[in-house]
Amino acid sequence: MAKILFASMPFDGHFGPLTGLAVHLKGRGHDVRFYTGPTYGAKLDALGIPHFCFRRAVDVNHHNLVQHFPEYGTLGAGPKAIEFALTKVFFANLEAHLADVTELRDGFPFDALICDGAFYAADLIAQKLQPRVYAVHPAPTPASKSLRQPPPFLGLRPMRGPFGRVRDRVAWAMVESATRSGKALFNELCARQGLKGMGPRDSVFDLPYRHARAMFQVGVPSMDYPRADLPACQKFVGPLLPFKKPRSAGFAQEERLRAAPTVLAVSQGTVDNRDPEKLFVPALEAFAGGPHLVVVTTGGRHTEALRARFPQDNVIIEDWIDFDRLFEHTDVFICNGGYGGILLALASGVPVLSAGKLEGKNDINARLDWRGLGVDLRTERPTPKQLARGLDRVLKDTRLRQNVARAQAELASYRPFEIIESTLAADGIIARADPADHH
Repeated sequence: MAKILFASMPFDGHFGPLTGLAVHLKGRGHDVRFYTGPTYGAKLDALGIPHFCFRRAVDVNHHNLVQHFPEYGTLGAGPKAIEFALTKVFFANLEAHLADVTELRDGFPFDALICDGAFYAADLIAQKLQPRVYAVHPAPTPASKSLRQPPPFLGLRPMRGPFGRVRDRVAWAMVESATRSGKALFNELCARQGLKGMGPRDSVFDLPYRHARAMFQVGVPSMDYPRADLPACQKFVGPLLPFKKPRSAGFAQEERLRAAPTVLAVSQGTVDNRDPEKLFVPALEAFAGGPHLVVVTTGGRHTEALRARFPQDNVIIEDWIDFDRLFEHTDVFICNGGYGGILLALASGVPVLSAGKLEGKNDINARLDWRGLGVDLRTERPTPKQLARGLDRVLKDTRLRQNVARAQAELASYRPFEIIESTLAADGIIARADPADHH
């Protein structure tokens, strides 16, 4: 029986993909525990996984981010946003994370650390405590640095030829410049702790790979830009999804989905859903009263206000709906680019119409559009007219649907738990599993 510590930043997109794997390894008889913010304590209790909440680290999460940093909503998606996220959110707690994990290891001498790719303290933990470290990258961006690819957070698509190479070098220089403050914080901490910092030519985007024995990339190659220089430790694992209980009984209006000629599912995610005017309202203004059945999942915000504002017969607005059930009947998924929802949609063969630029969503949406898996409106606030035109493109593009069908088949061919367990077994962390045990 292995002792395995999971660790994640306190954000749904980082925490969620680790839960399915944690429950699976716990079910295989391993001693699995979790280090993350107290926001997820109740969820981990429900999963039966012992957890260590942040003690010294400040729990900055998607619920309280704006409360901690009121300026967050004004930063946009450029260099200032990159510098802010790195210094205020991801690096500010590094020393506290290191101290927390060092202390908890006295009572739980874990053999391996499995963390989300943005849990940057893993590099320090690997140096100081020397466990085997494995990271799960929950989205295709930000990737490790490559001058053959555009940098993250700018929503750029690949561009070949001399002009493309020049563009990417200039863009990389701008993005790397935005990480200097974060690198200075990291190096100051390493100097205090007697650990190895980053050199002037080292990239923050390579830091998660520096001590990870494997980087498990959620998704499949056809959802990302093609790249020949991926780090040797990076492995695509397919649809590594959050743990969920067995299929629910559906919801009261599921019969309406079966009867509708066209179903549009609309989601603004669980993080960036504070302002309904971004996507909910323009989507409802575009399609309420029309021929399509519009199903909006609000994530628990603005539900009653939206119902009062859009009472049309072709509109369903709910706090939560089981996406697995919903996507069985969905023709197009309209979203702001959250990777978890997109992954579920493509795994169900549903094309995507996306509008979002913040928190790396511009990169995810650019990849979808470039790969012909959806239409990217390239805006944070689409108009009803833009959404209507985008939907028309998705519904009429037969090649797009063929691409989505291929991506669906590729996702179905991957066995995430088997890939990850095989890697852990090769390192002697766990015993090799019988393939019949994977599900």
